[in-house]
Amino acid sequence: MPNAQPPIIRASRLSKQFGNHAVVRDISFDLAAGETLVLLGPSGCGKTTLLKMLNRLIEPDGGTVEINGENVRTQRPETLRRGIGYVIQQVGLLPHYTVAENVAVVPRLLGHAPAAIAARTTALLTRLHLPPARYAGQYPHQLSGGQQQRVGLARALAADPPIILLDEPFGALDPLTRASIRREFRELEELRSKTVVLVTHDVTEAFELADRIMLLDAGQIQQLGTPRELLFQPANAFVRDFFAAERLALQLRTLTLGDIFSADELAKLGIRSVKPDIGLLMPSIKSKTPEIIDNKLVDNTHKPGTNKALLVVKDSTPDINKHTPGIGHLMPDIENTKLGIENVKPGIKETKSGITGKMPDVAGEHPVFTTNTTVHDALETLTGSAPGPTTVGFTLPQLMAAFGAALQREETAWKR
Repeated sequence: MPNAQPPIIRASRLSKQFGNHAVVRDISFDLAAGETLVLLGPSGCGKTTLLKMLNRLIEPDGGTVEINGENVRTQRPETLRRGIGYVIQQVGLLPHYTVAENVAVVPRLLGHAPAAIAARTTALLTRLHLPPARYAGQYPHQLSGGQQQRVGLARALAADPPIILLDEPFGALDPLTRASIRREFRELEELRSKTVVLVTHDVTEAFELADRIMLLDAGQIQQLGTPRELLFQPANAFVRDFFAAERLALQLRTLTLGDIFSADELAKLGIRSVKPDIGLLMPSIKSKTPEIIDNKLVDNTHKPGTNKALLVVKDSTPDINKHTPGIGHLMPDIENTKLGIENVKPGIKETKSGITGKMPDVAGEHPVFTTNTTVHDALETLTGSAPGPTTVGFTLPQLMAAFGAALQREETAWKR
């Protein structure tokens, strides 16, 4: 979670009506720098309307929005929007512009130097797995849906805005592409320092990406809290019922080995502890921006030996290309999408899901788990690994027994 700082976004008593229909009703919240807030709820609950009030695409009937302490109504709308990245489901790429020209739109409006724009465009396309040599000169109609969405994200990031707004950016994609793009989104270094507000109706997506979730219904906040709080401490019957259909899957993705095993059990099993939020406490280890040296773009993002502990922080889901049998071969374009794990110290691999270990010399060697490894990831590893030497200190029945006991503890605590 983000550090305690003055809010970068503060919404106070926002309301909006269309005719006689109240779409947003008296909504207030603060958002800290570097935090990801997901607006979740059924269709028509006011998610998109609330999002668009933040950059004045829709003006509220009542209430205020402040960004860095300044009321947004004191700024010209176009000036405000140039400082806020915005990604929508339909992408909205300019059809007569090439990929590179689409990415460069906002930096050009802001008067950035052509050389800087070119370097920034090249860096973003590279990090989003759109090799510039192949894609920079193409037009939107020549791209797949997933590729267009990557270009839309690159355009939103091009001017390096501190705030990114996303309105169901993955909604029009097929499930496999959607999972791939979400994974890239989670692990993109460019987003680690951004404040993000994302609209979705996908519960799994919300739990994967959010620091906090605002669950809305009929224009009102039903609960605002962490994914774990909404799942295990529902504020009312609506919140509890909203997650009921996917409750078990969400529990598996939310609880970690550190939650289900005691300290003594963790020590006995050899499960190492990983401090939370280390990426936020250690900003100096984040990636550097590419440099231009001798007229060549040098990406110094992932130097060997760089501390990659921050990669264990936010993700609670597995790499489906790695852990889900039988579908990896269907996604040839999303290999190596885990940004920032290729050049870790020799022989070591770490992922944000909290699974680490030596690169196996023997076929079928299990990874080493950490306290941040979700039960879902551990379950996938135990059921999907090939026979071979193992470093896993517990069996599948032991894992599920501990998981069941942890659920009982959570349920008992909530009833109190």
